[in-house]
Amino acid sequence: MSETISEIDYDKLISANLLGVVRDALRIAAEQGLPGENHFYITFKTNDEGVQIPKMLQIQYPENMTIVLQHQFSELSVSEKAFSVVLVFGGVPYTLVVPFRSITYFADPFAKFGLSFDVADHVSKLEDADIKEESKPAEVISIDRFRAKK
Repeated sequence: MSETISEIDYDKLISANLLGVVRDALRIAAEQGLPGENHFYITFKTNDEGVQIPKMLQIQYPENMTIVLQHQFSELSVSEKAFSVVLVFGGVPYTLVVPFRSITYFADPFAKFGLSFDVADHVSKLEDADIKEESKPAEVISIDRFRAKK
C-alpha cells in the first residue's frame, strides 16, 4: 500500500522523470552504441553514496567529476538506479559506478540537449534564507522555448 502524502513535490517528480530520460539515453547507448555523432557529458557528485570510482579520481575530483561517453568507453551497463562504465585513465581501464541520483548535469552536445539537476539545491537555499512566498501569480513557461529549432 502506498503512503499518503500531504502535498505533491513537483520538483521531485520532475527530477525523477528527467532522470528517466538520462537512463533511457544510456540504455540506447548500452544496447546499440551511440548513434551517429551523439555523445554524452555527464557530471556527477563523486562523494555521493553509491558512487564507485578509483581512489586517485576521488582525490583529484573530491566533489564533482565530468565524464564523456563518446569514442573510448566500454561495458556500459544500465540499471534502474545506476549505470556503470569502463573508462581509461592514464592508460589503465577503470570501472565507474554512478547512481542516477548523483548526476548533476547531462548533455548531448550533438543533439543540443542538456539537463541540469540542481533544483533541489536551489530550493533548499531559498528555504535556508527563510524567504517568504510572495502572492504573485505563477509564470507558465512553454516547453517550446527549450526545443532545438530546425
